Amino acid sequence: MSKHSYSVLILCTGNSARSILAEALVNRWGAGQFRGFSAGSYPKGAVHPLVLELLERLEFPTADLRSKSRDEFAGPGAPTLDFIFTVCDNAAGEVCPVWLGHPMTAHWGITDPAAVEGSDADKRSAFREAFDALEKRIKAFVALPIASLDQQTLKHRLNEIGHL
Repeated sequence: MSKHSYSVLILCTGNSARSILAEALVNRWGAGQFRGFSAGSYPKGAVHPLVLELLERLEFPTADLRSKSRDEFAGPGAPTLDFIFTVCDNAAGEVCPVWLGHPMTAHWGITDPAAVEGSDADKRSAFREAFDALEKRIKAFVALPIASLDQQTLKHRLNEIGHL
């Protein structure tokens, strides 16, 4: 396995739910080989309380999670990104900044749990479903033999993961 550490940015519009969940998952399942970040094109400025509740219940660290702009990752001093995944359909269609290093991109759309209406149980269930879908994709991603795949094959595999 490569000793290279890969930087992964997960983008969404509000950066309060799906992308935050994905950041936490990349940092858990990719620890040592991947470093996860998240951002939004129009960040809400706060992490959704049900995201924090779910992650804390599953014993994920939450102290460093915050809603932030993608601009933090496009300027001087930002980490060089190897991968960028969009997790909401709005962010997938937006014009993105030019990223240094030409990271590989893919769209891994997930239904927005924050948009679910209904009982508290319905809302918590929606957040868990989003978490489970993201976890399945991120586990598949971090298991890829990235260093041994050519660019075209890697891009194909990343797109396939978006349909898991």
